[in-house]
Amino acid sequence: MDSLSQQLWQRTQRVVWHPCTQMKQQQATPPLAVVRGEGVWLYDGDGKRYLDAISSWWVNLFGHAHPVINAALHDQLEQIAHVMLAGCTHEPVVRLSEQLTRLSGLAHVFYASDGASATEIALKMSFHYWRNVGKPDKTRFVSLRNGYHGETLGALAVTDVAIFKTVYAPLLQSSWQVMSPDWRLAEAGESAEAYARRAAQELGVYLAQHQQTVAAVILEPLVQCAAGMAMYHPTYLREVRALCNQYSVHLIADEIAVGFGRTGTLFACEQAGVTPDLMCLSKGITAGYLPLSAVLATEEIYAAFYADDMAHAFLHSHSYTGNPLACRAAIASLGLFESEHVLTENRRRGDVLDRLAEPLRQHPRVRHFRRLGMIWAFDVMNVAQDFAQQFYRAALQEGLLLRPIGNTVYFMPPYIVEEADLAYLVAGTVKALERT
Repeated sequence: MDSLSQQLWQRTQRVVWHPCTQMKQQQATPPLAVVRGEGVWLYDGDGKRYLDAISSWWVNLFGHAHPVINAALHDQLEQIAHVMLAGCTHEPVVRLSEQLTRLSGLAHVFYASDGASATEIALKMSFHYWRNVGKPDKTRFVSLRNGYHGETLGALAVTDVAIFKTVYAPLLQSSWQVMSPDWRLAEAGESAEAYARRAAQELGVYLAQHQQTVAAVILEPLVQCAAGMAMYHPTYLREVRALCNQYSVHLIADEIAVGFGRTGTLFACEQAGVTPDLMCLSKGITAGYLPLSAVLATEEIYAAFYADDMAHAFLHSHSYTGNPLACRAAIASLGLFESEHVLTENRRRGDVLDRLAEPLRQHPRVRHFRRLGMIWAFDVMNVAQDFAQQFYRAALQEGLLLRPIGNTVYFMPPYIVEEADLAYLVAGTVKALERT
């Protein structure tokens, strides 16, 4: 390890507590000491570069240090960096809200700082809506098995990933999980669409029995990311939307990870032709520049809080709600989608990676090679218990930042990745796979 990286590691070990990390393991696997980023590349203190193949935890849409977003933030810094949104407003938050409502078909936007906060807001909005309209018994939430919605207590209550949830179970409100539409779980000979319909039928049975107490169904549209990039047929979304309408239950779409083009459309719900009652956004919303999240709501939900008395108001708040700098980064990112024809170009990039990735698809240890939009994943057979850590280290040696989920390796690169970068990614992944 070079001297600068060594110094950063030593200082880190003394004072920093890293997320989603067993800190003792960092003695054997020190964190990557990043000193700068440019395009799809991260650079350590020795000048070695690493392809950011997971977009720095799925947030970086257009690479590091993008000149358009940089310029927008410089301009905003000369105006106002932050002002409270309670009792104040500003151009960036209004403009971003106008764009998000136009693009989503929803009516009003409430802001926070991160994905889990957005989930908390959506759950509280749904519960409070039913209370405001005279149905206080609707307090229960339904989510998918293996689903993930964040790690604050409300979000964790509707999450179904044991490693995050089990220890905190005594603190959590109960929720109900129904079968996942993940097509890997289908029976032999059963199509992804048929399995999706079967999963929806189970949800329908539950809602028919508990419609008086269920406030909302919350799900990740098309891809359950923390479940190992579990992908499913859009028919499931259509069926769930119909069931929620039938039984007067809100549909909360957690597009935190899958929004902003990851699945091939700006929002994943578009592929099923459905509009949720509440939509949670974060991660790619600022293209990886600044923390920001949003909950988009229908006019009907907003109207239930619009009253003379404060008891009907939605009093949730964050100090940095609607931060002007973060909103400006999001506006610049949305501008790039239009000026750079991103969704169209991503289809071209995706086809290129599909072609280049054939050695992975045919690898004897690879199962369920899959792609949706700009997300690729495959499951690795015959792995050691610490496969994820082994593969992470092997990938770093090949100049790749990859972070498997269990035995699932996935690619979620920035949207500026080019063919040479993709070839580098595949070649390095094959080498890392052969060493783990």
